[in-house]
Amino acid sequence: MREVVTMWKYTKMVVLTALTAGVFAAILIPLKGIPIIPGSTELRPAAVIPVVFGILFGPAGAWGSAFGNLIGDFFGTLGIGSIFGFVGNFFFSLVAYKVYKPSIDNITNNSKNKRLKPKEFIKFASVGFLASCVCAEIIAWGLEVVGLLPFSWLGSIIFVNNFVMNVLIGPFILVLLYPRVMKWDLLWTDIMEKNDLPSSPIPFLGKLLIWVGGVGGLVAGISISTGVYGSSLFSTTAGTVGSMVVLAVTPCLLVLLIGCFLA
Repeated sequence: MREVVTMWKYTKMVVLTALTAGVFAAILIPLKGIPIIPGSTELRPAAVIPVVFGILFGPAGAWGSAFGNLIGDFFGTLGIGSIFGFVGNFFFSLVAYKVYKPSIDNITNNSKNKRLKPKEFIKFASVGFLASCVCAEIIAWGLEVVGLLPFSWLGSIIFVNNFVMNVLIGPFILVLLYPRVMKWDLLWTDIMEKNDLPSSPIPFLGKLLIWVGGVGGLVAGISISTGVYGSSLFSTTAGTVGSMVVLAVTPCLLVLLIGCFLA
């Protein structure tokens, strides 16, 4: 994960961070008036930005998504949860570029048709699924820790909201932008020097750990929150199951973090 630090010495990457933050916030802010959970989350078509811009701009997309979400929170949802929103959206984007390696031909050859080939769509959808799990897991875990909202409520809503938006809108945005960004030499792997790019001898293991920690943590959190102590899926208060959820999800988050370092 050294690239999330070394990227700051590249002017283009800093500019792309600001661009991502601006675009993300600009889409988020108008929809703050359509909350799903007042004060916590809202309808988010902007959820496509962290994934697509992460694939295009790498760590610049991750930092931009984190800062963009924080900027958006100033317009209605700013609070202790914003800390976890910052981290959650950072990893929402980071996981996308760690796991998804686009097949250039499957994207550029279809740029006129504005759609991905079926195989590439499945790859993109699977990464959207994983990234949505990670984002939901981190934010729901954080708000469970501070006792604001139960994991089952927030985790399920964030996951569905993010995943649906990415599947419906993400492929079109990727096909539209990828050939142009590549032509302008703005792909993050073209901007950063080889020594600053991720280099792991076991990237496959890293990706496997990301899947285990990301999906496993969300499933474990929701399962415990809804089953072990008889908590309903849409219970609106954090009950005694909270400590069990935190204990179960925390190791998964550690596995996820290790995977991000290795991928």
